[in-house]
Amino acid sequence: MLINCFYVKIFLKVVINIEIKENERIDDLEFKDLKIIQNKDGFKFGIDSILLSDFSKNIKNNSTVLDIGTGTGIISILLSSKTNAKKIIGIEVQEEVADMARRSVKLNNLENKINIINDNINNVEKYLKKNSIDVVVTNPPYQKNNTGLKSENKKNLISRHEVECTLEDIISKSYNVLKDKGEFYMVHRPERLVDILYLMRKLKIEPKELQFIYPKYKEKANLILIKGVKNANEFLKIKNPLIIYNENGVYTKELLKIYNK
Repeated sequence: MLINCFYVKIFLKVVINIEIKENERIDDLEFKDLKIIQNKDGFKFGIDSILLSDFSKNIKNNSTVLDIGTGTGIISILLSSKTNAKKIIGIEVQEEVADMARRSVKLNNLENKINIINDNINNVEKYLKKNSIDVVVTNPPYQKNNTGLKSENKKNLISRHEVECTLEDIISKSYNVLKDKGEFYMVHRPERLVDILYLMRKLKIEPKELQFIYPKYKEKANLILIKGVKNANEFLKIKNPLIIYNENGVYTKELLKIYNK
């Protein structure tokens, strides 16, 4: 009991120096004591971000990573502990969300490793030189603009729909900043797969690995994970599918492994 009280005091001491605004909360990422600040009424990270951070965890040591559409910084924060990346740069267009990401970085004492930029990805060359990044990771908006049901919440709208940038913008800008043979990792929806493969090849980020994610066995895939390499030769490997839940609604062994459980 005394040990628990000791850790509570340490946690409170850390949090007291971090501003937690109205309608915000601190969530435990259940991985190496990492925490994240989220708005109760805003867009919150989902399992897609967890899966992408695991899919891209084998990047080379001392890599410089660009996290496009970092949101509240979930993927950058996880990669800071899952990899030996030297520097992680997150770019987020929404000022309020970027501010949450910066405070989450500070909450985890990662200021020396993660830098958050508040701007549109189409302006990325203002901050990064061409051919300067080893790895790009991105969990982009899944819906084309003017399609699907739209949320009235502006933050959710920007997170889910291609309002501020398109899939082509993301892949094109990734090509510009990536080094030759640099790696590109993305999570997206299966219904956009043709668009994704077409644009990646068109913009010279060759698709190299593809994995389908299924909620349950015999259900339709609802996510895909894809890796590309800039200026690489043609060859696509289809990885074994990943199933999230057993028939009884419990996480599969593969998912528990991703969560280190």
